[in-house]
Amino acid sequence: MNRRLSQFLQAENLTQTQLADILSVARGSVSHILAGRNKPGYDFIESLMLHFPRLNLEWLLTGKGRMYKDGNQPQGEESPAEFELFPAKTTEPAKTIDRILVFYTDNTYQEFHPND
Repeated sequence: MNRRLSQFLQAENLTQTQLADILSVARGSVSHILAGRNKPGYDFIESLMLHFPRLNLEWLLTGKGRMYKDGNQPQGEESPAEFELFPAKTTEPAKTIDRILVFYTDNTYQEFHPND
């Protein structure tokens, strides 16, 4: 959630300090949430909902959907809501295992060739 909150701040062109002032929370609490040290509490999320009614809380909490309920971004910016939680893999050629080396604590090893 901290990455999505950071994306929201960028989209709204807000600093951590400005958000803390808008939500009437301690400035350090926003900093700690963005750094991943703390998780936001109910009061923080409720205040976000009241002050930013367009913000899609499902997106903020889970990453599902778009950042804004109406799908519009402020000032025509590219949508940070397009961020995928688990991006699709690229179409790289499939890799196969050629060999596996197992090292033991007695400084010996064993080599396996699964395709043989």
